[in-house]
Amino acid sequence: MDTIFTVLHVVTAVFIVGPMAIIPMTAMRAVRAGNAAQVRVLAKSTTIFSWLSLIVFVLGFGVMGMADEKYGLSFTTPWILWSIILYVIAFGLSVFLVVPAMNKGADALEASTTASAGGAAAAEKSGYPAIAAGSGIVSLLLVAVVVLMVWKP
Repeated sequence: MDTIFTVLHVVTAVFIVGPMAIIPMTAMRAVRAGNAAQVRVLAKSTTIFSWLSLIVFVLGFGVMGMADEKYGLSFTTPWILWSIILYVIAFGLSVFLVVPAMNKGADALEASTTASAGGAAAAEKSGYPAIAAGSGIVSLLLVAVVVLMVWKP
C-alpha cells in the first residue's frame, strides 16, 4: 500500500504541482500580448491547480505515515518540516498573491482596451511585476521542496 501512495504522491506532484508553477509564466506572456480573456482563464486554472495541490500534500502525509519505522519519520523530521513550511508559503503566495495579480492584470487589460490602446503597458503597471516575482518565488520554493524530498538531509 505504501508503494501505491508513493506513486500517487509523485504522479499528482508532476501533473498538479507542475502546472501550478508553470501556468503563471504563460499568463505573463498573455499580459504582454494584451489578451485579457486568456489571462483570466489562466488565473482560474492557477487557482484550480493550487487548490488541487493540497491532494499532493495529503498524499505526502500518507506516504510518511506508511513509511517503515526504521526511518523514524514524523512531522518534526527536519526535511519534512521544511518541506511543509516551504509548500505552505508557496501555496499562500500562489493563491493570495499570484492569482489576484493575474486577475488585476486581466482587469487592467479589459479597462484599457475599452478606453484606449496600450493595454499591455497598463497591465504591466498593475499586475505583471507581482505575477513575475510571485510565480518565480513559488517555483523556487517548489524546487526546494523537491530537492528536500529527494535528498532527505
